[in-house]
Amino acid sequence: MNNSAQELLFLGFGSQRKVSSTALPHHNLLDLKKLDLHELTTIEELGDAHVGSRELTPLREDAFELSDNEKIEIIQEHFAKIMETLGLDLTDDSLKGTPYRVAKMYVKEIFEGLNPKNRPEARTFSNGYDYSDMVIEKNIQVTSFCEHHFLPFIGKAHVAYISKGKVIGLSKINRLVDYFARRPQVQERLTLQIADALSEAMETEDVAVFIDSKHLCVSTRGIKDHSSSTVTSEFRGAFKDKDVQQKFIDFVKTDTQL
Repeated sequence: MNNSAQELLFLGFGSQRKVSSTALPHHNLLDLKKLDLHELTTIEELGDAHVGSRELTPLREDAFELSDNEKIEIIQEHFAKIMETLGLDLTDDSLKGTPYRVAKMYVKEIFEGLNPKNRPEARTFSNGYDYSDMVIEKNIQVTSFCEHHFLPFIGKAHVAYISKGKVIGLSKINRLVDYFARRPQVQERLTLQIADALSEAMETEDVAVFIDSKHLCVSTRGIKDHSSSTVTSEFRGAFKDKDVQQKFIDFVKTDTQL
């Protein structure tokens, strides 16, 4: 196994699996059992399907061979070509720095979660006070980018776990959400990756993830629907029980004002 593959396994990604029906976006309900991605023969058909092909983030084996600076240099060159093709004048003071700014933003900011070296440490501690109910971190800001159109989707994540002997610093949950969001994504995959990472760190299947977000690829193009949002969820272990799920949802709905 090469180093890149080992790094990907370290991220805690599971094997490929189908997204459950509870994790399908409300604005585009698709029956994954009936959808054969190989039958979508054009890029337009696949792009508008808004379905991720797998739970693993699709990365090439040589994804980490270039340094960040080398990636910035290459992206800068190509983005300048895109701007020139659109007819923009790169000698203009307002535009001449844009290719570099975009390239740096891609590598160092909005897509930095592609690189496993940027994964936050999910440090856990012994549950010395024997707290046995669910722990919920709610209203976590989610800012990610749809991998089909590279437009943002923005919303909130609500994450919970029930301890099996460990607790985690609450800010670590926020950092895990942000890490997996900082890459080209589909919301279904993001939901599963957060659940996988938390379950791995806490050594428990008793985890829940709920994400509600607005996708600019829906509101600014295509149907141009500004009112809809997309909800995905993943309930594992004890959270598969309907009463436990409802308790989690009731806590999420409570209004916390400081």
